[in-house]
Amino acid sequence: MQKIKSLMTRQGLKSPQESLSDLGAIESLRVPGKEEFRELREQPSDPQAEQELINSIEQVYFSVDSFDIVKYELEKLPPVLNLQELEAYRDKLKQQQAAVSKKVADLILEKQPAYVKELERVTSLQTGLQLAAVICTNGRRHLNIAKEGFTQASLGLLANQRKRQLLIGLLKSLRTIKTLQRTDVRLSEMLEEEDYPGAIQLCLECQKAASTFKHYSCISELNSKLQDTLEQIEEQLDVALSKICKNFDINHYTKVQQAYRLLGKTQTAMDQLHMHFTQAIHNTVFQVVLGYVELCAGNTDTKFQKLQYKDLCTHVTPDSYIPCLADLCKALWEVMLSYYRTMEWHEKHDNEDTASASGSNMIGTEETNFDRGYIKKKLEHGLTRIWQDVQLKVKTYLLGTDLSIFKYDDFIFVLDIISRLMQVGEEFCGSKSEVLQESIRKQSVNYFKNYHRTRLDELRMFLENETWELCPVKSNFSILQLHEFKFMEQSRSPSVSPSKQPVSTSSKTVTLFEQYCSGGNPFEIQANHKDEETEDVLASNGYESDEQEKSAYQEYDSDSDVPEELKRDYVDEQTGDGPVKSVSRETLKSRKKSDYSLNKVNAPILTNTTLNVIRLVGKYMQMMNILKPIAFDVIHFMSQLFDYYLYAIYTFFGRNDSLESTGLGLSSSRLRTTLNRIQESLIDLEVSADPTATLTAAEERKEKVPSPHLSHLVVLTSGDTLYGLAERVVATESLVFLAEQFEFLQPHLDAVMPAVKKPFLQQFYSQTVSTASELRKPIYWIVAGKALDYEQMLLLMANVKWDVKEIMSQHNIYVDALLKEFEQFNRRLNEVSKRVRIPLPVSNILWEHCIRLANRTIVEGYANVKKCSNEGRALMQLDFQQFLMKLEKLTDIRPIPDKEFVETYIKAYYLTENDMERWIKEHREYSTKQLTNLVNVCLGSHINKKARQKLLAAIDDIDRPKR
Repeated sequence: MQKIKSLMTRQGLKSPQESLSDLGAIESLRVPGKEEFRELREQPSDPQAEQELINSIEQVYFSVDSFDIVKYELEKLPPVLNLQELEAYRDKLKQQQAAVSKKVADLILEKQPAYVKELERVTSLQTGLQLAAVICTNGRRHLNIAKEGFTQASLGLLANQRKRQLLIGLLKSLRTIKTLQRTDVRLSEMLEEEDYPGAIQLCLECQKAASTFKHYSCISELNSKLQDTLEQIEEQLDVALSKICKNFDINHYTKVQQAYRLLGKTQTAMDQLHMHFTQAIHNTVFQVVLGYVELCAGNTDTKFQKLQYKDLCTHVTPDSYIPCLADLCKALWEVMLSYYRTMEWHEKHDNEDTASASGSNMIGTEETNFDRGYIKKKLEHGLTRIWQDVQLKVKTYLLGTDLSIFKYDDFIFVLDIISRLMQVGEEFCGSKSEVLQESIRKQSVNYFKNYHRTRLDELRMFLENETWELCPVKSNFSILQLHEFKFMEQSRSPSVSPSKQPVSTSSKTVTLFEQYCSGGNPFEIQANHKDEETEDVLASNGYESDEQEKSAYQEYDSDSDVPEELKRDYVDEQTGDGPVKSVSRETLKSRKKSDYSLNKVNAPILTNTTLNVIRLVGKYMQMMNILKPIAFDVIHFMSQLFDYYLYAIYTFFGRNDSLESTGLGLSSSRLRTTLNRIQESLIDLEVSADPTATLTAAEERKEKVPSPHLSHLVVLTSGDTLYGLAERVVATESLVFLAEQFEFLQPHLDAVMPAVKKPFLQQFYSQTVSTASELRKPIYWIVAGKALDYEQMLLLMANVKWDVKEIMSQHNIYVDALLKEFEQFNRRLNEVSKRVRIPLPVSNILWEHCIRLANRTIVEGYANVKKCSNEGRALMQLDFQQFLMKLEKLTDIRPIPDKEFVETYIKAYYLTENDMERWIKEHREYSTKQLTNLVNVCLGSHINKKARQKLLAAIDDIDRPKR
């Protein structure tokens, strides 16, 4: 088909569409007639032959439009023309033309319906174009009318209005630029007002506005200026952040944090804050110490400012050491408090931010949570870091001066400050303050060893000069009334007495940071460490008031009719620890009179030395309470104070080698073990140092104290004073009182003692403190052994004839003599009780000792009898019963000590041989002499010689292990 169209073109023929485009008007278009088409179709046709003819047409006829067919055919003619060939070639071309024409006619006929339809569409299009032409004509006519109706002035108004709008926009831009140019003034004002968030917000808004007007040439300079201003704000913000380290202000810190949040540098701010805290600690301690050093130096020499902090601490004078330390701790407290409040601020605002961010977008929330987590970890890590810096600074200060130059009170004051600082550190970050503890512990132990050694020497001097006179204290005296024990009443004491403990301890303990968060300083109270009130423990003239003294005299007059033998005014039943006994009304009256004669009912018995020891214990406990790591060392030294006091009392009043020979067990094995331990570990028995002694031995001797010696002013040999009974009572009962105070303090000591060292404390109480009251027996035994004339009684008993033949109705005179001795003893006790109150346990022990010695003397007297009849044994029983009857009127002690000891010995006379042998083996409390005499006296009455030998052999067997 393409070849046909091209060929038609070469022949001057055009397609129907092209022919239509060439028509000037629709009327000039000619459509082939039906006859022409019919002729072409009636021609014989052979499609195959026609197609072969078309295919035989040269390809050049189908080339471009500029191809010239005539010229091409003419050029093909040979030089010599042959008519027949030309005619034949002409016929061929005609055939080819006819084939092409026929093919075209077929195609036209085939497309005739589409042609007609397209022709109709063209006709319709022509009609539409004519209508469009009419519309355009009308539009142009109306436009001409509009053009003629509007003037040039109206269009000028529109142009001016547009220009006005442009100028208004320009004016706004110029005003904005003018405001931007003046922003630096407002920024400066806001920085002076410390409105950092507002300044940053304004600066950022200005930068945003400047970027909007960056097409103006003046804005480029303004952008640079705003950037410089923003950097200046950040610098001032860093300075403001550093102020937080010493004086935290919640409003100020809130502004700073808001400013950093606007800058998007919250993490950077936290890093900077920790750097400022570290710098603040260094600058603070340096300035405090420098101020005291320059003040004490008395000049303005700047050489101190160039010193390192470590070297500067060595220039602090002893007089200014404690005030400087207190101010140092105050300043460091302010830094730690600021850090504590900083953490509080972040915890509070983190909770608020978490609550408010629940509805925000996920990306912003994740970023905020990341910043919050970073800040939290940074703050938690900073706690330990800051406390370590504080410890190192204080440790350096402590090492700058030898603390051994201070007096005890000053040293305790230093320890108290350090203890309070360690308490602050523990509450601050939970640290145990290892750096400070190790430093102060070494110095404290060395100081305390020297101090304790000096106090032991002083105690020995006091004991050797003590006259054992009663120190008059009030009846309600308590060690808590002494200045040295005031610390036990403070709430921070680890233990209080059971009577003072609160019923409930469920209330939450307030920390120092919570207590002083709103103001104040935990180190300010140290300035008033002296006692606020004076001690009021001493009684005046033995009475606590004039009314008490008057009442006592009136009571004495009302009891004047009490029989002399019942006036046992040396007894104080109120302090008795024995079983309750039923006593007569007269006895109660005598005891009431005895209370008066003592001038102070129930007043503790102690001496000045005892009071000094108690004060020393209080001081030791102060140190232990302040510095718990050295608790074991302090308690060990406290035990030595008690040990030495106990050993001195025993040495002065209880040492008597003849006591143990009595076989009465006056000194228990526990007491003997305790005394031996004290003597081996604490007492230096060597008079002079041995030059050949080893260094170890010399060091051990330094830890010991020479044995004390009783003052020559104390007389223990006078019978009128019952051999120093008053002094013995004061000494012994002061020891018992001291032991009671140690018992009272045991819960406190147990609370601070390390767990691994508690066995030592338990051993000290069970083996030493509890043995104090056991010293009463050996000490008062010496008095009882001399108070009565037992030798005279033996002589009187030796003159009695026991081999009588008839039963006597009258007792012997030795019984009356012995009772007179007891009455004399009673009167002497009366005299002594006027000087010193004799507690009921003491009077009971004295009477028990005297009665026991009297009964054993009676047995010894009976054992000296050479001959005795049954009537004589009855006389012995009569004498003993008379003695008991009279004795029971003088004493309330029941049962009478060793009563069975005498009665059993008397009744053993009537035993048969076999019974006596068994009795001898069972009763080993009797001496060999007493048993032998019993056998010898029975000889001839109901025991023969053979039985005698047998019984003596049994006695010898019993005595052999003793030898």
